[in-house]
Order: sequence, then C-alpha cells, then structure tokens
Amino acid sequence: MTQSLRINTAKLIPIFAAALFAILPACSAQTATHKKKAPPKPEPTAPELFEYIRGALLSLSPQDGINDNVDVTYDVAKGILTVNQPGGHCDEFFGALDANDVVWDDFDPSDSRNTRERLVRVTMVSASGKTARTCYDKANEADPTVQANRVRLLFSFAKADQRLKFQDTMTKAIKKLIVLSGGAPEHDLF
Repeated sequence: MTQSLRINTAKLIPIFAAALFAILPACSAQTATHKKKAPPKPEPTAPELFEYIRGALLSLSPQDGINDNVDVTYDVAKGILTVNQPGGHCDEFFGALDANDVVWDDFDPSDSRNTRERLVRVTMVSASGKTARTCYDKANEADPTVQANRVRLLFSFAKADQRLKFQDTMTKAIKKLIVLSGGAPEHDLF
C-alpha cells in the first residue's frame, strides 16, 4: 500500500505544479504595480520668472499714453526690475519687498479732464526701513513725489481679465521673484 501511495503521489506532483503555475499569474495580476513618481518639476529661476512677468507687463500693457509699459528689464545681480513708461522709468527693488504684502486692485486712472482705460494693478510693500522703488522722469531726474515704500505694476483690466487665473499665477511669480531677489519670504502670521 505504501508503494501505491508513492506512485500516486509521484503522479500528483506534476498536476500540482501545473495548477500552481496556472494560478500564479492570476494572483500576480491582482497585485498593484508600483509606478515610480515623476521627478518633481524644478523651481523656476529668477530669469525665467522675470521673463514671465515681463511678457505679461508688455502684452497686457495699458494703451493710454501715460501708463503704458514701454519696456521692462531686470538686473539679476541686483534684483532690480526697471519699468519704462512714457513719462520716465521706475527701478523696482525686489530684494527690498515683503512677499506677504502683495495686493491687487481695480483702478480707474481717469481724472476730471481725461477718461482713461481701467487698470488692474498689483501693489507690493517694502520690508520696514527699505526703499522699494525710485522713479525718474524723462530727464532721468529722481521724482521725490513717488512713494518709495511700495511698488506698483500696471496692467490693462480688459486684457488681463481675458487670461484665466491671471492674478493667481502672477502673484505666485512675483512672490517667488521677491524671494529669489533677496526679499522677505512669505510666512503664515496666524
């Protein structure tokens, strides 16, 4: 009887092996495959952020002859954004700004004599005790009437309103450029 059991067992081993090989692929198909995460997207550099901001300032520029953004440059070494307008230019010291203080508003530059295009402007405030900007007239003389503790960038309301999430993406770019230029980083106060 033991010999017949051995013969039957010997015959069963190939059957069990075949069954095991048949079941194994079904089990492994149920196991989740582990995909590698894509590497994180690299943070933009100061020149890349500047090009984004410059492109928006020029393409979304007001066209009223006063507030037009004629040209925009950036000195990476000094963190200075220069915006040229018809009446002169302003040097904006991004390294002096505080990323916690970025505010947008809808602005009508019309006066009692002239109606002008509606603007959207972003205002950034300098860290305490630092100069945020210096503005110059066409003769390159400093304008002492311009408040030095804030920076204002102007965009055409009608043009900016056509870009999806314009203010959100511009705010992110501005805050990152402030930090890369040596300004105060954003932090949660409460």
